[in-house]
Amino acid sequence: MLSSSPFKLALLAGAAGSSLAIASTAHAQTAPADASTAGTSNADIVVTGSRVVRDGFQAPTPLTVLTQEEIENTSPSNNIADFVNQMPALAGSTRPANSRLNLSSGQAGINALNLRNLGETRTLILLDGRRAVPSTITGLVDVNTLPQALIERVDIVTGGASAAYGSDAVAGVVNFILDKDYTGIKLEADTGITTYGDGFNYSASLAGGTSFADGRGHVLISGEIAHRDGIFEVDRDWNHTGFVRITNPAYNATTNSSVPQFLIRTQVGAANSTPGGLITGSAGGTANSLRGLYFGAGGAISQYQYGALTFPSPTGSAAPTLTQGGDWRVNDSGRRIGLDPEDDRYGVFGRLSFDVTDSVRLFAEGAYNRQEVFFNAGPNLSTGITIRPDNAYLIRAFANAGRSLAGITSVTLATTAADLPFRAVNNRRRVQRYTIGAEGDFDMFGNAAVWDVYAQYGRAKMREQLRNIMNTQRMLNATDAVFSVAGNTSSPIVCRINVDTDPNNNDPACVPLNRMGLGVADPAAIAYVLGDPYRDQTITQKVAGANLSLTPFATWAGDVSVAVGAEYREESIKGSVPEEFRPIVTQNGTSNRWSVGNYLPSVGSYDVKEAYLETVVPLGFGLEFNGAVRATDYSTSGYVTTWKAGATWQPIEDIRLRVTRSRDIRAPNLAELYQAGTANSDSVRNPFFPGSGPLGNTYPASISYSGLVTGNPNLKPEKADSWNIGGVISPRFIPGLSVSADYFRIDLDDAIDTISAQEIVNRCFDGRTEYCDAITADPTNSTRVLIRSQPFNFANRLVRGIDFDASYRRPLGTLFGAEGATLALRGIATRYIENRVDTGIPGTVAINTVGSNGGQYSTPKWIYRFSAGIDTDSFSITGVGRGVSKGRYAASGIECQTNCPVSTTQFPTYDNNRVSGTFYVDLNTTFKFDGFEEDGGEFFVNVTNLFDADPIILPETGLAANSTYSDLLGRTFRVGVRLKLR
Repeated sequence: MLSSSPFKLALLAGAAGSSLAIASTAHAQTAPADASTAGTSNADIVVTGSRVVRDGFQAPTPLTVLTQEEIENTSPSNNIADFVNQMPALAGSTRPANSRLNLSSGQAGINALNLRNLGETRTLILLDGRRAVPSTITGLVDVNTLPQALIERVDIVTGGASAAYGSDAVAGVVNFILDKDYTGIKLEADTGITTYGDGFNYSASLAGGTSFADGRGHVLISGEIAHRDGIFEVDRDWNHTGFVRITNPAYNATTNSSVPQFLIRTQVGAANSTPGGLITGSAGGTANSLRGLYFGAGGAISQYQYGALTFPSPTGSAAPTLTQGGDWRVNDSGRRIGLDPEDDRYGVFGRLSFDVTDSVRLFAEGAYNRQEVFFNAGPNLSTGITIRPDNAYLIRAFANAGRSLAGITSVTLATTAADLPFRAVNNRRRVQRYTIGAEGDFDMFGNAAVWDVYAQYGRAKMREQLRNIMNTQRMLNATDAVFSVAGNTSSPIVCRINVDTDPNNNDPACVPLNRMGLGVADPAAIAYVLGDPYRDQTITQKVAGANLSLTPFATWAGDVSVAVGAEYREESIKGSVPEEFRPIVTQNGTSNRWSVGNYLPSVGSYDVKEAYLETVVPLGFGLEFNGAVRATDYSTSGYVTTWKAGATWQPIEDIRLRVTRSRDIRAPNLAELYQAGTANSDSVRNPFFPGSGPLGNTYPASISYSGLVTGNPNLKPEKADSWNIGGVISPRFIPGLSVSADYFRIDLDDAIDTISAQEIVNRCFDGRTEYCDAITADPTNSTRVLIRSQPFNFANRLVRGIDFDASYRRPLGTLFGAEGATLALRGIATRYIENRVDTGIPGTVAINTVGSNGGQYSTPKWIYRFSAGIDTDSFSITGVGRGVSKGRYAASGIECQTNCPVSTTQFPTYDNNRVSGTFYVDLNTTFKFDGFEEDGGEFFVNVTNLFDADPIILPETGLAANSTYSDLLGRTFRVGVRLKLR
């Protein structure tokens, strides 16, 4: 506890006793051309990267500034997150395009920011220097909830900032700054569509501000609404080539390991299921004699043509999972998934401020946002379905085809269920935030001291809703359909449970379901077997803070500035789940009631007390020191200290060098602490197959599983040691040019992580019995397993790279008859050197994922963005080029054709492990028109992905593209208008 240390007590008392602070909204600095320094301004705006308020102070922590002009001229959509995520310092962010399969996490549809691909939870999101309200139990802030119509600029601190801003700022801070003094009315409306005629969207916003009481008061209000049509099928050409990784049928770990284990091929499709059902095995008679028969329209039976290359061989003991050639296109599940969600959101924001004196201002803010997303998460695929020989639909299908079931005792079926509606995510969020406070300045020690105090309350109510999810027991009941009179094929078809000899298993609501064919399912049966499980959760956040910035004394080198402050924060989660949507708990253990979902409510809370001290000390000769320390006490994990020490040196006006060393933390979030258990369903590759061992021949090469992740209340904060070293050159002989380069290194210890289901299986295969213990048989399905995992402080993360930023601005005078022409060039790039995850598991090697364009933590070597624009009094035109470099498919994959090393789960061998990069060109044109007096407006046309370039194509079934670093929609058009009335 804090009482155990005099230093901790003194630090807390010194900051809290002042009950004052640097204002998050105090007199500060504006962003200059180099996007990393600041100059003096009389405007009341926010300092980012430092708590010290001081004219001309340039923090040593690198800062990228995105202005309102840049946002308006180059934003690819009506969502500011899409623009911010183009910055190379952000990598691996969660976006609607790549969150479609987050079925049970509640994250589908949000826009979260991820600096350095270190994880979104390690990027702190601020609004005017204060914490934004999270939108998920994992603490992620959905940028959609911020009042976008009033955003003046976005400041990205690309370095550890926990000492200044608190927990979560391990990778840095993204601070959204509002134009709080805006006066007038502005209206913006736009609409867009893709070149393929889908993805229609529109948005509109209205904002206004005015002063009253002779300028002492100011009121600000904004409202916005946005809609996107969903794209629920992937009909793009790039997803129709069958570009897939297939296991080499010639590979054998014992007898032929010198060839690559995996091959990359085109015209490959999934051969383990079909839209109307595929028989993957049969028992009785001649073993597997019916394998390869599949059901089409009306239940018609055809023979699946496996093509030239299959794995495993169709003559072996296991059914093939992939095939090249033949009927590779029959399974279309990869095209029946969502490309873009349907999204409806609206929000309102209001702010009232009043100067009670010339040096004291009171303010109050309120915001309410609502969002609903609907996303196609893919078909209701099922494998390993056991069909008895007296199944009425099986008998009729074979009779109609003139085929015999003589001697057959069971049939195994796999289907992508084209007759069933797709699984859908239908999340809804309502996020509120209310803030009251005061700010001002006074004379102290002969200089101005700037302060603020505030209290903030936030709440996010979430309905994590799934649609069209299979109820496992009802699906078994409906699938097991028989004739009401045994042997009488003209009698009605009913559910077996209602005509068998056991009266205790009857279900009068059961409607038999035909799963063999297309267009054969009874809508009443579909309604019986599918449901819409959901979970309601409410996150509450309470924050109170006080800050003070002052200049108490000076040395021979100049003024010494100090900032102190304190903050109290409380976060809690409370959830509820109807009993019918929870897992089934019996004395034999827990089993899933639903194929996906199986929610449990999460309940828990924590509080944290913090205090900080920051100082800026000029040392002379152009050298300035900036240091900070923060004392933090968590109710769950105890006390921790964070700090930073940095310096800038400007030997001449043209050059400024900077360095920062910091200790930063991230405390466990509500999900990691209190998640009661979220179940998910997917499949894992079975390294035991074919062979012996825990999963040997008992399970196929690909195993379906149900996973359950629970929280761990014993977690402690992660700790990161960070370096930033760089400099800025602004040569006087080239006015308007500024170039910066900064090296960064973040070494994260005790990182909170959860071993993935595939990693658990791999570690079990490597002989680690503790991971085998996490795998158990599913009592409801003999072909599935249950996998349980929990977060622990066990991993180490190391991220390194270099940021480059160059800008040039030059007046051109008159251009094409237009006055006030200005040329603006800017290039931003990050060369990632290392992103390494060390799980600490004996026998494993930490893999550097930089240079990998596929897989978890994948980080391209280069992410870049260049823009060139001309702005005049009557028009502006801006072009953007952006992209990522080419790389590997598997980060640890070994490429070879012959004489390959032994292929392992950590270092698999491939005949081709290369993946292309991508490059996109965007174009924005704005035409300006005048109104009355200061009124005016703009009409703009934006084309994103001007040349309709393909995304990064990955050799995978399903969506064959990297949805994190790619543009999946193709060329898109957006037109709109902005009106301003003063």
